[in-house]
Amino acid sequence: MKGIVLAGGKGTRLYPITRPCPKPLLPVYDKPMIYYPIATLMTAGIRDILIITPPDGAEPFIQLLGDGSALGVHFAYKEQKVQRGIADAFLVGEEFIGDDSVCLVLGDNIFDGPGFEIDLEKAVNHPGGATVFGYYVEDPRPFGVVEIDRYGKAVSIEEKPAHPKSHYIIPGLYFYDNRVVEIAKTVQPSARGELEITSVNSAYLEMGELNVIKLGPRFCWYDTGTAESMFQASEAVRDIQHKHRRMVGCLEAVAYKKGFIDRDQLIITGDSLKMTEYGRSLLRLAYE
Repeated sequence: MKGIVLAGGKGTRLYPITRPCPKPLLPVYDKPMIYYPIATLMTAGIRDILIITPPDGAEPFIQLLGDGSALGVHFAYKEQKVQRGIADAFLVGEEFIGDDSVCLVLGDNIFDGPGFEIDLEKAVNHPGGATVFGYYVEDPRPFGVVEIDRYGKAVSIEEKPAHPKSHYIIPGLYFYDNRVVEIAKTVQPSARGELEITSVNSAYLEMGELNVIKLGPRFCWYDTGTAESMFQASEAVRDIQHKHRRMVGCLEAVAYKKGFIDRDQLIITGDSLKMTEYGRSLLRLAYE
């Protein structure tokens, strides 16, 4: 399975912060925002990852992440020339995807909670079709809402409904079989001129192949597209790391735990960053 991080947005809801810097490179506590969605893909066991960047904006991402070899993964980069919506990721990444299945994660979404690695494993191993996640919110009206039957199949999807049929929304993490590329090619632009991911999910729904995994009540999801949500996510990450001594979104830690890199590589990276708490946390992990 291939992975795609859609990091091509302009971050207009964060102006003026994002005028000189792409949104996914802004800090969420002690890491660049993009570390968190990449960590999600790596936790799912995905090692071949495409980063879709803003127009003429790949260079700072390359400077930050390189080719991925230090993490035991491979990063490729491609620019999204025109902002055309989430489903456009499959058109931009068509050559990268090739004949594989694919997982798409949005570059400003942070996921963390008990049992998440098991949920990701289920999504990766689900035979065919599409798998999305259901996240419970009190007021689902501003989101894409999914109605789920007792077998974990989607019954309906509504975009920002006035009268939601469910309290479960679909956050920015999606697993698809290879048909998604051809499905994305058939999607027509919405009223706002974008290729909506809801249209892709609806196509799988009509085929009876849209699987939904409910995230547990103690799960945390953040869409860090506003200053307030970035602040809340930063506080949450800080609390977890300080109170529970568990790293969130740490790429080297994920790579080590998944067996992508060995202890020696972890120590090399930790030693190069030992003047920071981030580096010291890697060294603690290596010497546990």
